[in-house]
Amino acid sequence: MSLDSVIQQVKGRAVAVPGDDIDTDRIMPARYLRCVTFENIGANTFQDERFDPSGKPKVHPFNDSKHQGASVLVVNKNFGCGSSREHAPQGILRWGIRAIVGESFAEIFAGNCTAIGLPVFTAAEADVRALMAYATEHPEGTVEVNLKGKEALFGGKRIPLEMRESARALFMEGTWDSSATLFSAMAAVQETARKLPYLHWGSLS
Repeated sequence: MSLDSVIQQVKGRAVAVPGDDIDTDRIMPARYLRCVTFENIGANTFQDERFDPSGKPKVHPFNDSKHQGASVLVVNKNFGCGSSREHAPQGILRWGIRAIVGESFAEIFAGNCTAIGLPVFTAAEADVRALMAYATEHPEGTVEVNLKGKEALFGGKRIPLEMRESARALFMEGTWDSSATLFSAMAAVQETARKLPYLHWGSLS
């Protein structure tokens, strides 16, 4: 575990992207799945929602200068449905989002978010509407999403949040990054590998 991996709260401005059933193809169009690394993929998030075929910007929250630098994304029902492409949560993370609050999420999408350190929370429909309204009407306002207390604070309001307890534990303990966890235990990994006979056929008598 690294202290840098522990995620107990996310605090920043919010951006709302309303609409049910926003699928991963809308979040990250298929033509961007050929990228070798995820480094610059944030710029392509919601690409076809944000730009027409000629590249002219459309009206979209991610194009609005008031929401640049936002770190909390607010969405509606069944966000991230469709194909299981990891590029969708990677794009959202690399655009700058550090937590997502919504009414519900596709299960694989939520799992992919957890695997890259992007907490996703569910909340009641009325509470999500209130948070969306706040993000839209007060783009400069601060939203605090708290994993320990499972709540969001904004504009003097407090709403309860839900998260799978297994995912919450990974964030609170800083063990969501499976690769980092594996590398931190490399001595144990090597010792286990040394004891596996099928890895050493050439040395068997």
